[in-house]
Amino acid sequence: MVTRRTTLGLLASVALARPLRADDLEPPYLRERLSTGELPPLAERLPKVPRVINLEAMGRLPGRHGGDIRTLIGGQRDIRLMTLYGYSRLVGYDEKLVLQPDILERYDNVEDRIFTFKIREGHKWSDGSTFTAEDFRYAWEDIQLNEDLSPGGLSTYLLSNGKPPVFEIIDPLTVRYSWESPNPDFLPRIAAAQPLNMAMPAAYLKQFHKKYQTEEKLAELVKKNKVKKWTVLHTRMSRTYRPENPDLPTLDPWRNTTAPPAEQFIFERNPYFHRVDEAGRQLPYVDRFILNSSTSSIIPAKTGAGESDLQANAIDFTDYAFLKESEQRYPVKVTLWKKTQASRLALLPNLNYKDPAWQTLFRDPRVRRALSLAIDRHEINEALFFGLGTESSDTLMPESPLFKPEFAKAWIEHDPEQANALLDAAGLSARDSDGIRLLPDGRRAEIIIETAGESTLETDVLELVTDYWEKVGLKLFVRTSQRDIFRSRAIGGEIMMAIWSGMDNGIATGDMNPAQLAPTSDDQLQWPVWGLHNQSHGEMGAAPDITEVNALLELYKAWRMTTSMQARNDIWSKMLTIYADQVFSIGLLNATLQPVLRSSRLVNMPDTGLYGFEPTSYFGVYMPDTFWLKKDA
Repeated sequence: MVTRRTTLGLLASVALARPLRADDLEPPYLRERLSTGELPPLAERLPKVPRVINLEAMGRLPGRHGGDIRTLIGGQRDIRLMTLYGYSRLVGYDEKLVLQPDILERYDNVEDRIFTFKIREGHKWSDGSTFTAEDFRYAWEDIQLNEDLSPGGLSTYLLSNGKPPVFEIIDPLTVRYSWESPNPDFLPRIAAAQPLNMAMPAAYLKQFHKKYQTEEKLAELVKKNKVKKWTVLHTRMSRTYRPENPDLPTLDPWRNTTAPPAEQFIFERNPYFHRVDEAGRQLPYVDRFILNSSTSSIIPAKTGAGESDLQANAIDFTDYAFLKESEQRYPVKVTLWKKTQASRLALLPNLNYKDPAWQTLFRDPRVRRALSLAIDRHEINEALFFGLGTESSDTLMPESPLFKPEFAKAWIEHDPEQANALLDAAGLSARDSDGIRLLPDGRRAEIIIETAGESTLETDVLELVTDYWEKVGLKLFVRTSQRDIFRSRAIGGEIMMAIWSGMDNGIATGDMNPAQLAPTSDDQLQWPVWGLHNQSHGEMGAAPDITEVNALLELYKAWRMTTSMQARNDIWSKMLTIYADQVFSIGLLNATLQPVLRSSRLVNMPDTGLYGFEPTSYFGVYMPDTFWLKKDA
């Protein structure tokens, strides 16, 4: 009979002439818990068929267990970075952005309509409870279909032609989702940086659900946790993307051990993680991530002072020279990765701004084109990026197979003369004695741009834009706002224009959802009310009333209904054409560089890569669970 321990021995013999002993495969960090019997041996912690990561095929070295990685975060919300860095997904992207089964042993896709998921036998959550089909059923029936816990209804990504799937449990290790029409977005959304939660730890969460808990006990838990009702309690205890509950079981490589509020969050290795290297060593190699909270504005200084072993969050290209100097003082290495954002920064006129006069102007494409043409991107590139960025609209980059030069060049030429002519034609020909244009109602054309104030780069860019726009008769003012309230203020029509990053995914393929090109979410600052309308299935917000915007929505819906790759590519091309021509967001530069600082002891981390939220989950697709620390010299 072949046991799991025998399986590990077979795995080891593939990579080594002398198979490693079982004790060699165990992380030393866990030995005390193993010796007391708190944890079972590795063969009983791993799935029967773990995911084997072939490091040699990836051009990486087999590692050793142990060590801590320190990193700096801008506050409690940034513990979400561990969900991104860990990048454990039912199905996930590899470095080449090809989907692979990860948590799942395998999956079957029939016409993008019927998806069958096979769970790894013996796979366990971080608390040792078994991962089964019940965890999928609970997430579907008791959370997503529960009107109390999901008052907004199902995510649009779980609807095809407005209809939800049929969910079936085939056996304890197999589940199926079936739609009547294609849902090509299902797998990419599972693989996303902020994924759909299709499985939740039912055995743990049922204690907070009114369907499974007594009324008296639930009332006691609500009171103990100082919330008003059970739904708030369940949501707080089940939050996975920002894992604030240390007791919540996870399938990620590291689990949070620190309850907020705290200045330091410690994530330690998940003893039941499902990945191993060729020799059978359980991943991750690194035992702990230590996240130290700091003010965002001083993170670059602290990083350069040797207080981080892995840092890209809250540092920018403007910090590169200073950080590079730190290599002379500390055992660190600083490299540059290419950002995946379609535009490093973009100016976003709010087409839902509550001021009627400005709303009318922002909805006029001549005004948006004029704002873009007035900007000297070449000067911004030279002054702030040493000419290393690429002047572009907010569109895809050459690394995307969907890229076309005409999208990138649309309305980006520095042409103040044409900008002036467009503004005149849009009804802004009158000026005051200072040369500032006047609105039809007589007010000065004063634009307020809001920033989260977390980057000196934004401030530097806006100083230049102030001069460019004043030369065409527009006065610019900058207001700093808190990131946490940006969305609510934008939806309320209180933000006139924002400076933010451009589209997250600048390296998209036809298989990836084009939602970023249409009003699909309330966090799109150029049209948040229209995005809310789509996101809430028409229950909130308002439907768009601009022909080109509705065309984008119709194309987006058509993409979600097709199974043809050629048709998907064609839809992407049409949407990119409209978006670039209409200048719904004013892109500046892309292909900018992101400094990445790491300990010189850290092995297996690439020197270069594509860095962004989507689709790489920052470091996620490069598998930080395979990074390891050399011993000190």
